[in-house]
Amino acid sequence: MNTSSSEFRSGWTALLAATAGMSAGLGLNAYVNNIFGPYLIEAFDWTKSEFALNGAISIITVFWIPLVGRMADLFGVRNVALFGIIAYPCSFILLSMLTGDVRLLYAIHFMQVIFCASTTATVYCRVVAERFQKQRGLALAICAAGPAITGAVASPVLTAWVDSYGWRSGFHALAVFSSVLGVVTLMLLPKRSAQKRNTAPRSARKDYGAIFRSPAFRIIAVSSFLCSLTHALATSQLKIVLADHNVTDVVAGYMVSVFAVGVILGRLIAGVALDKWKTHIVASIGMGLPSLGCFILASGTHDIVLLALAITLIGLSFGAEADILAYVTAEYFPMSIYSSVMGLLTTAVGLAIGLGSGLLSYMLAKTDSFTAFLLLGGTLVLFGGANLLRLGSHQDSKDASLKATA
Repeated sequence: MNTSSSEFRSGWTALLAATAGMSAGLGLNAYVNNIFGPYLIEAFDWTKSEFALNGAISIITVFWIPLVGRMADLFGVRNVALFGIIAYPCSFILLSMLTGDVRLLYAIHFMQVIFCASTTATVYCRVVAERFQKQRGLALAICAAGPAITGAVASPVLTAWVDSYGWRSGFHALAVFSSVLGVVTLMLLPKRSAQKRNTAPRSARKDYGAIFRSPAFRIIAVSSFLCSLTHALATSQLKIVLADHNVTDVVAGYMVSVFAVGVILGRLIAGVALDKWKTHIVASIGMGLPSLGCFILASGTHDIVLLALAITLIGLSFGAEADILAYVTAEYFPMSIYSSVMGLLTTAVGLAIGLGSGLLSYMLAKTDSFTAFLLLGGTLVLFGGANLLRLGSHQDSKDASLKATA
C-alpha cells in the first residue's frame, strides 16, 4: 500500500496539472461574476433581475456535463480538457466586447458552459483520484482549492484594475491569465496509457443502470441539489446582496475575498476531515453550513462581523461541497465510471443553480429583496445536509451492481 508521502511524490505532476487547469477553468466564473456584476449593471443599466437570470443558463449542464464526464472516462482527461483550455480565454475576449444587449451576455455564458465544461472537477479530479488513496481527500482539496486561491488573490487586485482601467481591460487580463495557465496544464497532464486507449468501449446502459440503482447515488444527488439552490447568490450576487446591507463597494470587494478564503479553508478542512472521519458526518456538516449564513443575511443586520461570518460560512460550504462530491464519487463508485458519476452529480448542482437563479430573479422582480429567497434557500439547504446522514448505512460497502462495472 502506498504511503502518503509516496503518493505525493508519484502524483505531484498530475495534481499540479489538475490544480492549474481548474484555476483557469469554468470554476473561476463564481469570482468573475461577483467582481464584474456591479460594473456591468452600472455600465448598461441592467436590472438586478436581468443579471441574476444569467445564472439560469447553467441549467444546460443538465444535458451537457454528463456527456463531458462520459467522454473523460472513454477518451481520457487530456483529450477532453483541451477544448475548454482553448475556449475559456476566448470567452473573456468576447465579454470585453459587450455592447449593452443582455442577450449577448447570456449567449457568451452559454458558450462558456458548452465548451469550458471540460475544465471542471468532473474531468480534472479523475486524474487526482486515480493516483491518491490514503490522502485522497487532501489531494482533491488541493486540486479543488485552485479556483478559490485564484479568486482570493485576484478579487481585490482585479477590482482595483477595473477601477483604474475599466471592465473591458479586466476581461483582457483574465484572457491572458487563463491562456498561460492553460498551457501549463497541457504540459503537465499525464497522457493516457496505451492499455486504456486499447480497452474495449464500455456499455453506457450497463454503467448508468448500475449508477441509478445505487441508493448512495440517490442520496448524494438529492442532497447536492438541495444544498446548491443558494449558489445563485455565491456565484454572482454577493456584492449586490452586501450593498443592500449598506456595505461600501470597497468593503464588499474585500468581502468577496473573505468568501474566497472561506472556500479555500472549506476545501482543505473537508479534505483532511474526509481522510480521518466518517464521510456521511463530514458531508452533512460541510454541505449544510450555508443555512446559517443565509439566515444571518436574511435578518437584515448591518453588523460587519455578522455579515463576514455569513459570507465565511457560505464560502466554507461552497468549498467543502466540491471536495465532498469528488471524494464520495471515488469512495462509492469504481474509478472506471468516476467522471460519469461526477457528471451526473454536477448536473444536480447545475440544475439547482439554474432553478435557484430563476427563482431569485422572479423574487427580485416581485419584491426587490433577497430576504424571501434567503429564508427559503436556507431551509432547503438544512434539509439537504441532514439527508446526507443517511449515507452512514452505506459507509462500508459498494453495491454489487457497481462492483460489476469495475
